[in-house]
Amino acid sequence: MTSTSPRRALITGASSGIGKATALAFARSGIHLALVGRSSEKLASIAAAVRAVGAEAQIYPLDLAAIDRVKDRVAAIATEFGPLDLLVNCAGMGYTGDLLTTSLADWQRVIDLNLTSVFQCIQAVLPGMRDRRQGTIINVASIAGYQAFPGWGAYNVSKAGLISLSKTLAAEERPHGIRVMIVSPGAVNTPIWDTDTVQADFNRSLMLTPEDVAQTILHAALLPPQAVIEELMLVPSAGAL
Repeated sequence: MTSTSPRRALITGASSGIGKATALAFARSGIHLALVGRSSEKLASIAAAVRAVGAEAQIYPLDLAAIDRVKDRVAAIATEFGPLDLLVNCAGMGYTGDLLTTSLADWQRVIDLNLTSVFQCIQAVLPGMRDRRQGTIINVASIAGYQAFPGWGAYNVSKAGLISLSKTLAAEERPHGIRVMIVSPGAVNTPIWDTDTVQADFNRSLMLTPEDVAQTILHAALLPPQAVIEELMLVPSAGAL
């Protein structure tokens, strides 16, 4: 860890799961936070917990599925909150269904949230990071982006696209002093398993916890500026998905 770690971060999907755990881990390390998510009530609760440990927090309710508004809104947040050192893209959705029976509307919904919204968030913060010639972008992907799980087609494709987006971004932004990292967890015990778009029966006690992933993201974020973890895969030691 280093004292030159990023001090101001924007986290998407901050109202629950990995995003929430990452917000709390960052706060305990003194990183000030812009919290983005759909639920104002949940964000307010998390912001209170962040402030309780001495970090600054501002909440920005935003539905990232409304992709036509994401870039402008996130750019405004970056301007209002102050220069961003760190963007962590945690927001996303799960989806199960065979490719044959996946409707075009469902396909687009998964791609929009898991991939296109991330692209829009990145475009919103990159100009400021380029101006300062520094910044770190961490995208939370999934092992499903590397391994094709049957019945998870749209999700697999969205995460594979996110991995490719991240690699391309890393190559383009390296000369501008911007680090891009991919964290790809296996199954994580989050509320994603309780959503109506996921039908799966796994032993959730064997999964990673959101805090496991958050600590990994924190470690990556706090690396010395001359170092970068470009890709990191984190899987449950019990061997669950």
